[in-house]
Amino acid sequence: MGLPSRLRELWQYRELIRNLVVRDLKVRYRNSLLGIVWSWANPLLMMLVFTVVFNFLFTQSGLNHYHVFLLCALLPWQFFAQSVTEATNSIVGNAHLIKKVYFPREVLPISIILSNLVNFVIALPVFFGLAIVSGAPLTPWALLLPVPIFVQVMFSLGICLILSTLNVFYRDTRIILSVVMQAWFFLTPVFYPITRIDQEKALFGLTFDAQLWLRRLNPMASVIASYRDLLYWGTYTGLDFLLRTALTSLIVLAIGYAVFLRYSSRFGEEV
Repeated sequence: MGLPSRLRELWQYRELIRNLVVRDLKVRYRNSLLGIVWSWANPLLMMLVFTVVFNFLFTQSGLNHYHVFLLCALLPWQFFAQSVTEATNSIVGNAHLIKKVYFPREVLPISIILSNLVNFVIALPVFFGLAIVSGAPLTPWALLLPVPIFVQVMFSLGICLILSTLNVFYRDTRIILSVVMQAWFFLTPVFYPITRIDQEKALFGLTFDAQLWLRRLNPMASVIASYRDLLYWGTYTGLDFLLRTALTSLIVLAIGYAVFLRYSSRFGEEV
């Protein structure tokens, strides 16, 4: 089946995707006293911890409204991390469906990402409310927020398609992923500004711009910097990086989908 036919078939199963998203949201907050309020409480609690550690105990941030600075990056990072962690196990975790019913298998990781996107969007008003109450300036640049969100969704989906496929054949993937995501978090400017990275670093006798290469080699660093430019700094100077990241995300998505389609016919046998 060619790609256009596959995409048309995927569109025909859009109602299934919607139902899976609703199911995931219901299961996530079932038997929870706060329910969907956890979409707000979780990032706020994380923001509080980092603010206390880096702005009060170490007092090294040197930034106004550090909690706003942190939250505008922490929200998209949690969206990305939760999407990748949950979607990696989306095929194996739904083995009973894979073996009994036919549907495009990519529906599963897509529904995970969309459910986390819903949580992310639900949490955004909390950020804007906190920024307004704190007196942090919001500018018209915030209206461009859908752009980095779209780029992040493309990148996340590509990564999730690759990892969910890999996890079917090598169950160690999910175990190793926890370590990888933790390292990835510290290599992404979430609780520190990317400008804190030295522009000149020496490694094996070679001098290079560490800040530049961090954004080139880590798409999430560029995505997070874009969120922060729009929501915290109130300007945008990294359009070239965002365009490169958008292209990188599209390539990752294309590779991820190709890998997923290549092996999806074997999922029923392996899970």
